[in-house]
Parts: sequence; C-alpha cells; structure tokens
Amino acid sequence: MWRTRRLDAQISLNRADMGIGTRAAIASEHTYARLQGTTQNDSAPEGEAAQMPWGDHSAAASASGYLYQTSWALLELLRQAPHRPDQAITVEMHDDIAWEDASGSATELLQAKLHRKATAGLGDKDTDVWKTLGNWMARADAPDPNGADLALVTTSIAQPGTAAYLLRPDAATRDVPGAVKLLEQAAEDSKAQGTEAARAKFRDLSPAARMHLLAKVRVLDGATQPQDIDAAVRLALTLVLPQGEQAQSRFVAEVRRWWDRVAVDMLAGRRGALEVGQLQAFLQDLRNGFGSDSLWTTIEREDVAEADIAQYDDARFVGQMNLVSYPRDNLRRAVIDYHRAITQETQWLDDSLLELHELRRFEENLRDEWARAFTDMLDDVTGGVGEYDPTTIGEATKVAAGKRLLRELLDSTSVTIRKHYDDPFFARGKRHELANRSGQAGIGWHPDFATRLQAVVATA
Repeated sequence: MWRTRRLDAQISLNRADMGIGTRAAIASEHTYARLQGTTQNDSAPEGEAAQMPWGDHSAAASASGYLYQTSWALLELLRQAPHRPDQAITVEMHDDIAWEDASGSATELLQAKLHRKATAGLGDKDTDVWKTLGNWMARADAPDPNGADLALVTTSIAQPGTAAYLLRPDAATRDVPGAVKLLEQAAEDSKAQGTEAARAKFRDLSPAARMHLLAKVRVLDGATQPQDIDAAVRLALTLVLPQGEQAQSRFVAEVRRWWDRVAVDMLAGRRGALEVGQLQAFLQDLRNGFGSDSLWTTIEREDVAEADIAQYDDARFVGQMNLVSYPRDNLRRAVIDYHRAITQETQWLDDSLLELHELRRFEENLRDEWARAFTDMLDDVTGGVGEYDPTTIGEATKVAAGKRLLRELLDSTSVTIRKHYDDPFFARGKRHELANRSGQAGIGWHPDFATRLQAVVATA
C-alpha cells in the first residue's frame, strides 16, 4: 500500500522518458551542425550510389544515424579508455568521432556509418567510401605516415574483392597495395557526380601518398548494431557495475544519460573534448552513489514538467504553505522538490537501491525534528509563559512564526537518509510529503494547521 499510493498518485516519468528529450536534442544539434548538401540512399545499387537532398530523406532515419554516432562514441570511449589514459575523445570536432592527445592534436579520426542493408556503402565506387576518403584527404596530414590514424566504423559488412575488405584490421586479409589498386580503378571508372571531387583528389595524390593514406585506414565493419549498444555498454562497464540486476540497469542508464548531455554540449559547441580522466572521475562518483552509505540522484529539476507541477495546486502540502503566506516563487520550488522526492524514492525502491525500513526511519527522524521545532515555536509565540492558546495570539504573529519554522526546517541538513547522501532537495521534498499527510502522521507549519485544514475539509 505504501509504495502503491505513491506510484498511483505521483509517478509521471521514468528513465526511458528522461532519455527522449536529450536524445532528441542530440539529433537536433547534429541536424543544425551538419546537414547540408546530400545524403546517401541505402536503397541505391552498389556502385553508383544515388544521392537525394536532405529534404527528401527520412528525418527519422537520419536522426537514428546521428544518435548511433554518439552512442557508438560512448562505447568507443569505454572500450578504449584503459588504453588511452592521457587522451580525450571529441564528437564533431576533428571528425565524427576523434581521439586527441594532451596538446589537442588528433591521434585517430573515426567516421561512423549506420546502414539498413548489411552490404550497403562499402563498394569501391560507393559514396560512403569516397565521401570518407574525401574528408580525410582534406586534412594537411593526409599523406603523412605519422599523421592521425583513420577508421571507418560501419554496421555494413565489407565484401571480399573490395578495397574495404582489404583494409580491415584482420592481418590474414589486410592488403593495402591491393586496396590502392582497386580504388585507383574505381576513381577512373566511376562517373558519379557526387564522388567526383573526392576521386579527383585521390587521383591527384602521388602513388606514395595514396599508399601512406590507405596504410593509416582501418575499416571496422560489422560494428555493433544500434539495438545492441546498451548491452555492449553494459559489458564495457562490467568492472564498475554495482550488485543486482536492477541496480546495474539503473547504473548503465545513468551513464547513458550523462553521456547524452556531454554529447549535446559537444554538438552545440559548449564543450570541446572529454578527457578519459573525467570519465573515470564520473564513474567513480556514480559507483559511490550506489554504495551502502550513499545514493545517486536521478530525478533532476529539468525532469519535472509543468503538468507535474500543476497537478498539486489543491494538494494539502500546498495549502499548508499558503497558511503561512509562503512566497509564490518559493512555493513553486517546493512543489518541484516534492515531486522529485516522491518520484526519486519510488525509483530507488523499485531498483532495490533503498530499503523500505530505511525510508520509514528517515521519515520518523524528520517528524521528530519537526515536533521539537514546532513545540519550540509554540513556546516562542506565547513568550515562554503558559500553554499555547490560539485565541490569545494574533494571526500575523502565527503566520510569521509558521513561515519562520518552514524556512528553518527546509534549510536544515541535520537529517539525511544515508550518511553520505546529502542532496538537499530530497529532505525538503520529504518534509512537504509529510505535510501532505493527515492525522498523526502529518506535520504542519502554521500553529493552528490541524484545525485550519480540518475546517477546509469540512467545508469542501
């Protein structure tokens, strides 16, 4: 009953919902930053890959490609971090994805391609191949054998007999000279207008420069599919995952949520690179938040919608604040704290990160703290002489005393649910949750809150 009451009355968002806005923002930032010109049509025949304007292409399909890019960047970060402790990863700076050293110079450039067809985009005349090479050849260090490594990450599978197949990292099949010959032939034979500029650049390179360029290229075909990214991320996080299936799922979701925000900042130009050390620090903080003496906040202020706020207009705890003339702006903030707290506690309970007995003990401690302060308030308004008599105290004095009590307790940090969890919104929200209860379980701020609220109920 205890948990059901909150679930039925309060919960309006979950982790999946929280991810939608950020993922949409990623797609939006990508669209703004990159979508100019043409996009390859996967349904075109291999060879002369057809082109179509962005306006004619499926927005959903394109957005999924950009979301795949940022998701794959997270997977790359997690997999490579142990091998690149002093490096940083970027999105849409040097390339789709790139690694850079401490000086900001790129050490590896990666282009990520998502295709619906298993063999799309990797033919010797295909747009993806030449567009990618064209981007890389535009760099001054393209023919430099000591320049940045180059990788084409694609969900497609390279077919035997193609340059892409010969540029895979598999030592048994890798053949750079053979790939050079195939691309030289394709550069001469293709008549596709969309690849003409890139093919011309390739033809203009010296034979040695072509060899140096392709020697740095790796085709990473058969990359993790979008639907498998979460499982791959979870596997990459194995050594830092907390115990328990639900806790692990929440941990992975929080990593994804954090990365989505980092990616949006990169795409919007608010952030350059993310250092591996910053990833490690975040994972350590997150892991600590899943320990026995702490918790991790997952419900942020921005997760509370206007509809969530509006549903509490007639709530008891709102009426309690109105009794003491609490400022309207702070009342709104109090409603946000309340919604966050009850949503957060339900999520913790559902994920087995918090035990019900811990929550009950926390509530009892909050109630005890309030009872002491409330008694002191009544003593103060009577001047410390005799029992409190509501008929002898003016309303202005009562309102001022109740408002002062409310402010003092909302500022109090002496009661915490766990030793090392001190995010203040939770205790504030739980105090409002207690003020939302009736009878002996409830608390209030106005000296006469109990009789005042009973009168309101009686006349409703």
